[in-house]
This record gives sequence, C-alpha cells and structure tokens, in this order.
Amino acid sequence: MPYYYKLGTIPQKRHTQFRKPDGSLYAEQLFSTEGFSNDYSLLYHCHPPTRIIEAESGYSVLPEVAEEKMLKHRCFEGFHIKPGGEFLSSRIPVLVNSDCHIVLAAPASGTGDYFYKNADADEMIFIHEGSGTLHTIYGDISFVYGDYLVIPRGTIYQINFNSESNRLFIVESFSPIRFPKRYQSKYGQLLENSPYTERDMRPPSGLKTYDEEGDFLIRTKKKGMMYHLHYGTHPFDVVGWDGCCYPFAFSIHDFEPITGRVHLPPPTHQTFEANNFVVCSFVPRMYDYHPLAIPAPYNHSNIDSDEVLYYVDGDFMSRKNVTRGMITLHPAGIPHGPHPGAVEKSIGKKETGELAVMVDTFHPLMVTKQALEIENNDYTMSWAE
Repeated sequence: MPYYYKLGTIPQKRHTQFRKPDGSLYAEQLFSTEGFSNDYSLLYHCHPPTRIIEAESGYSVLPEVAEEKMLKHRCFEGFHIKPGGEFLSSRIPVLVNSDCHIVLAAPASGTGDYFYKNADADEMIFIHEGSGTLHTIYGDISFVYGDYLVIPRGTIYQINFNSESNRLFIVESFSPIRFPKRYQSKYGQLLENSPYTERDMRPPSGLKTYDEEGDFLIRTKKKGMMYHLHYGTHPFDVVGWDGCCYPFAFSIHDFEPITGRVHLPPPTHQTFEANNFVVCSFVPRMYDYHPLAIPAPYNHSNIDSDEVLYYVDGDFMSRKNVTRGMITLHPAGIPHGPHPGAVEKSIGKKETGELAVMVDTFHPLMVTKQALEIENNDYTMSWAE
C-alpha cells in the first residue's frame, strides 16, 4: 500500500548476485501478502530466512464467541479490561467476524525476548495511551499517542513500550489494509483531495543488522493457533531492502478533516479500507457552516454494515455519558442516531474536539465472552426519553 521505499544496502538489479565482504552470497527474500501479483518488497539477509531448528506444537488462541447473532445496540467499556501482562497475553478480542477481529489490549510490557509474526492477518494497532518503538525486520518505527501502526501479515516484529501504562485498539484484518482507492491516482499516488499525503506516512528507519546465530523464538499465529518456532539465526539480519510492502506509522493527528456547509456522511472520514470493512478517523474540525446547519449527525439505517466506534478523547455531542476507551456497536438492521436532546444542543456549535476511530464491517460482527465482561448494559435503551 505505501509508496516505493528503500533502506540499507541492496544490489543494483534484483535477483542477481549480491555478495558479502567475504565473498559469500546474501540471501534474497521476496515478501508479499498477496503472492506475486501485488505489492512486495525484496529483503537481503545475512543468512537464509528458513533455518528452523525446532517447531513446538501449537495451541488455540481463537476468540470464544458468546453471541453469534443479535440485533441491538451494544456498548463496551474498553478501559475496564485489566491492565498488565505482556503484549500478546494482554490482547482481548471483543468483536469478530471472518474479515477482521477487533481487539483491546492494555499491556504493561512489550514482547520481551521473543519475536512475533501474525501469519493470518494484517494488523492496525492504534496507540491510545503509551509510547515506544516497533522493531521490525525492516527497521524501527517510534510511536506515540494517536499513531496508527499498520503491519503487513507475516512481518516479524518486536514491540517495546516506554512505560507500563499502555492502551491499544487493534484491528486484525484477514485481507490487506490499504488506502481508499478514491484517494489514489491510477498509478497509486495520493491525490490532492486525499485527507493525508505520503509525507504523513512514517516508514521504518535506523535499520540495524544482527548477524547472529543461536536460538531465536518467533511466536507465529496461523489459523487461530499459536506456534513457537525456533530459528537458528536472528530474524533481523537484513542488510537492506526495497519495495512497497512494509510496516508504517500514521498519526490520527495528521488526518485533515473534510468539512462542508451541511453535515457530511461518515465516508468523508475514511482512513483505510480492506475487504468488507473500512476504518475512519473522527478528528477535531469545524462544524457545518450553513446558517441553518444541524451539526449533529442525522438518524441513519446502516442496513448493510455494522458500525463500531471507539471513543478516544474529547466531547461527543451526539452521545451521552461517553467514556474514554468506550466501544459502541450499532448493528446492521436497525437505525441509530443522536441521543435525545443532542440535535438541538448541537445547533450553533462551531467546532468539535472529538477524537475517535470507527470500523464499519459489511458482514455482521459476533460478540466474544470477554466482551460481555466489560459490557455497559444500560446503553441499549439509552435513546428512550
């Protein structure tokens, strides 16, 4: 999805001899999430990236579904999940379907000595609280509050946090996460009407090459199972790479909102897309400026999609009793809109400081058992006057 980028040392021409100072060959690897028919990168390793020395039996990490079918508005208090634990064990799936898993996490520490690879899904990690560094086979990416980290499936990485207080909103996508097509030219450049540009994307930097042999544990998720694979060489032994498939960071604070004289629909806020779902960013912006404008969103029937809103910060004029980290689910099939009194209250308002991430899925979401533990049951009837 990102533009062409290169880092480190690479040969002048692909698939040709590229030798180390001692005369031996570097090992070339093609990395792509869609075979040989779409974006890819070429990485050059000190050792072949295939040296597995031990493969442990896997164990299930599949979400436990509590409700497969339902038709009512739901609300989950995201900050009620217990903080602590390391990066993987802290991840709590909340809403899932065959296209994506929506996950919360409040880790006290990162990956530690192990490496992680999600072989099933691209990952979009939104940093609600905390800061740190994403270490990858491509180099490092520093992150802070408000950053989206987009990690292509199969990427080997470690994540370290600067403190024990961290809150993450994660979407695992079983198809590639991309920029919306309408933002791109036919050649892939982000257009003038896009709410962001290539300048806003932060690719890996500071490539460090670890030419080491030993026992390196890569926890790998595949088909809902977690496998512990031990490699005989350090996975970050890359001396250089180039291409268009790599992890990157994008700050929600760099999303430039599109506004109008009257209320614009949610696709105006779209940030990413994947197969059967989209991600939108609601950021501080000027309200509609028609003299008779109603800033509050109109009631609407999302008959073809489930709408998930993750509240980050700020004042949400269309909702009552919003808390940081709250997740609302408005399923397809029933209309939703502003809470009672919100429409009149919004008239005359000039701007909003709200910050939120929205995920709209075109197939129904299922509620997990862990989600029931943090559910706010009063939300369902909160439109009753």
